[in-house]
Amino acid sequence: MTPRVMAYRVRHEDVPDTSEAFERAAALPDGPEKDRTREEIVCAWLPMADRLAGRFRHRGEALEDLRQVAAIGLVKAVERYDPHRGTAFESFAVPTITGELKRHFRDRLWSVHVPRRVQELRARVRDARDELAQRHGNMTPTVEEIARHASMSEDEVGLGVEAMECFSVLSLDASLTAVEEGPTLGDSLGVRDEALDAVVDRESVKPRLRRLPDREKKILYLRFFRGMTQSGIAEDLGISQMHVSRLINDSCARIRREVLRDVA
Repeated sequence: MTPRVMAYRVRHEDVPDTSEAFERAAALPDGPEKDRTREEIVCAWLPMADRLAGRFRHRGEALEDLRQVAAIGLVKAVERYDPHRGTAFESFAVPTITGELKRHFRDRLWSVHVPRRVQELRARVRDARDELAQRHGNMTPTVEEIARHASMSEDEVGLGVEAMECFSVLSLDASLTAVEEGPTLGDSLGVRDEALDAVVDRESVKPRLRRLPDREKKILYLRFFRGMTQSGIAEDLGISQMHVSRLINDSCARIRREVLRDVA
């Protein structure tokens, strides 16, 4: 006889029995008494929310902040839970609280700068979509349904949906083709061409060089384009090396002044 394998579900000490409180809250009309009953339920389940927050404590966020986020998720779970659907509250609350914690990390890790207003639209769209999906059996709601449910315009819903895509950016190492060793996204990006600065400088200097006396033009040509030394130029022109140095300095200073004057 094949032995029967029994699966036991681990029950934590922080899982209280609040079924009667949920039934009482469900029967009450909206108002102070219903709010007080829900507060009692939230207080009873806070230890479980703290435990779930502790699972995320090594991700760079203060544990106290994570507990606050988990508490917000718990409040949402209590408000949305329907005890008549036959689902245990723990099974409903755990993914709700965990999802709130994960969203907290995503909201703090934007890869692209998004204005605060758009972040708020994103949060409203996200909450409305989650509520409508739960209400309609996980069916994805339309933009029109989200706008109506959240009292937003369809354009605002569109901005919120677009903002949801701003948490991650494509790596520059991502391939642009199906070939593994093919070009990457980084290969398609332009880079600064240092030669462009030289082009600008040459075009600025050209008309000033043309206006120089012939001997000075020749000296600059021999020095900077032929690479001759000042001594070699002096010997070629039959003048002193000191004279060559003075002519080079004077010519360059004059051209520099003229270029800077035109730029200013």
